[in-house]
Amino acid sequence: MRRHGWAGNIPVDDDEAVSRIVAAARASIDARGTVSVSEVATELGITRQTVYRYFPTLDALLTGTALSAVGGFLDRLAQDLASITDPAEAVVEGIAYTLEQLPHDRYLGLVMQPGKASAFAAGVTSDVAISFGRSILERLNVDWAGAGFSGQSLDELVEFMLRTLQSFILDPGGPDRHRGELRAFLHRWVAPAVELHHRSGFPEQA
Repeated sequence: MRRHGWAGNIPVDDDEAVSRIVAAARASIDARGTVSVSEVATELGITRQTVYRYFPTLDALLTGTALSAVGGFLDRLAQDLASITDPAEAVVEGIAYTLEQLPHDRYLGLVMQPGKASAFAAGVTSDVAISFGRSILERLNVDWAGAGFSGQSLDELVEFMLRTLQSFILDPGGPDRHRGELRAFLHRWVAPAVELHHRSGFPEQA
């Protein structure tokens, strides 16, 4: 880590540097609803190049900032979907709930804004995205292993959910579906795939 800048208060390691950058970005978003690399650099007394060392693009900074703040979203999801134990219903509600929360969550909206070719949408199968998807499933009261989802099959279920979210985020156009209509659509086309695996008990792939 470079030993200059930071207004004379040098981070002890790269983890602290990342934490400070993300904190500055969140403060900017909270105050103005937006953030730029220049604003973060100025706030921390560093150059833009230093910010880019940890976050190569603005989208990378937005993604890191958003994911640092998903705890509140996941807590709400767990509370609102606490009664669901069926895996197919959980997947449908997990997708629908996430889509419905986007307009109301300032951080998730930065990287999952409908119609925006965001870092999340472009890297839907990245480690960061998969981790986010797993967090959604793990907060639900479903016995995934008992339902036949573990190891690679659980990873593939996460990928399936993320790719479905991706399609709605990149192209939110008609027909315009909300609440009951959205869930009915997902129950018709997404739920059967989950139920088939659950009922068939497909073995884990090598």
